[in-house]
Amino acid sequence: MTVRLQESAAHYTRRVLRNGGSAKKSLGQNFLIDDQIIANIIEKGLPDKNLPVLEVGPGPGALTRVLVTRTKRLWAVELDKEKIEILRKEILNKGCDCQFTLMHMDARKLFLKDIWGHEKGWLIGNLPYYITNLLLQHFLEQAASLYGMTVMVQKEVAQRMTAGPGSRDYGILSIAIQLAAEAEILFDVPPAAFWPQPKVTSSVVKLNIRPYPGFMVDQQDFFRVVRAAFAQRRKTLLNALTAGLKLPKESVQQVLQFLDFPLNIRPEELGILDYQRVVLALKKVDSE
Repeated sequence: MTVRLQESAAHYTRRVLRNGGSAKKSLGQNFLIDDQIIANIIEKGLPDKNLPVLEVGPGPGALTRVLVTRTKRLWAVELDKEKIEILRKEILNKGCDCQFTLMHMDARKLFLKDIWGHEKGWLIGNLPYYITNLLLQHFLEQAASLYGMTVMVQKEVAQRMTAGPGSRDYGILSIAIQLAAEAEILFDVPPAAFWPQPKVTSSVVKLNIRPYPGFMVDQQDFFRVVRAAFAQRRKTLLNALTAGLKLPKESVQQVLQFLDFPLNIRPEELGILDYQRVVLALKKVDSE
């Protein structure tokens, strides 16, 4: 797929920002200006044009102006009032075949049921680096309203999102993402694809929402154990859980021995099923 617009993304962005517009460091703004990357995001990351779509952080709208030609219903949420005015002038007021709704608010306060009711939709966006984890957590908590997400994040965050047990990138974020979705890195995006250029490479990640198969413990108990395990990831799991859960070392040792885990095993060596077994074994020890 190619983007067939009269104006390139780079030219469009420079033009609309010419009259006092800027990229605000305080909001982590780096604007995508590469037409082929935009085309790839839509082609590989948007599975069905009939789905309701939410774009998070559209900025001046280089991706938005293509999305309105590829979707039937689009919502865009933007915190920066300056960019809202650009989007209103350049896209909303010019009209399109798409039903386009522009929202001036913090995406962390947006609830999907408020915009598309009991339907399920798709989220797409170039997430600001400084609140990536918070945004992911906020929308993963609304997974019942989503078929999936296609998000651009720092490459190192993408690696953490998709890492498996035993990897140095594996941690709380990996577990939280994989508990709610199947995550796949679609492609990397070089700094030159943005204005201004960030100092890091980005990656586009596709998340297909699905319930984790075989999840059998309370999520609050599960994440209490996982957070304790990774709070001091240089420690062994034995020492991390002892400190993080404020339990006698002998009790945690008993749990690990019951599960046939080596006493020197480290937090990053356990998968989601393993942590569920730890939660169940801790309950068993507490009840004895």
